[in-house]
Amino acid sequence: MDDAGREQIEAYLKDHYAAGVGALELIRHSRKSHESTSWAAFFAELEIEVEADHEQLHNLIQALGWDDSGVRNAGAWMAEKLGRAKLGFSGSETSALRLLQTLESLALGIKGKQLLWRALAAVRDTLAGLQKTDFELLEKRAIEQLEKVETKRLLAAQESFGR
Repeated sequence: MDDAGREQIEAYLKDHYAAGVGALELIRHSRKSHESTSWAAFFAELEIEVEADHEQLHNLIQALGWDDSGVRNAGAWMAEKLGRAKLGFSGSETSALRLLQTLESLALGIKGKQLLWRALAAVRDTLAGLQKTDFELLEKRAIEQLEKVETKRLLAAQESFGR
C-alpha cells in the first residue's frame, strides 16, 4: 500500500475509534439512567461487548504503528454530549421516545462497525498488521449486537407509540 493509502486507512480507523468513544459514552449514560429498570442489564452487557470491540480496534491501530487521535476522540465525546442534549428534548431521562432514539443511534453505530470490519477484511492483504485479525468473526459479533439492539429498539417503539 502506498503512503496515500496508508493515510486514508489511518484516518478511517481513527474516525471509527472516535465514534466508539461517543458510543461508549452514550451506552454508559443509558445504563446509569436506567439502573433501576430492566434496561440496565441490557446496557451493561452491550457496554462490555462494545468496549471489547473498541479495544480490538485500538490494538489494530497500534499494530499498524499509529496512535488514536485525541482531537477526534474529544470531538466524539463532545458530539455525544450534544446529541444527548437533543435527546433530552424528547422527555425525561427514561422516556420511551428518548430510549427509542438512543437505540436507533446505537444501531447506526453498530452497523458502521460491521461495515468497518468488512472493509478491513477486504484490504487485509495490503497491510501486515491486519492479516492476523479474524474480521469475519468481528463482523458476526457486530451483526449479533445489531440484532439485540434492534429487538430492544422495537420494544421501545411499542412502549413509545403504544401497542
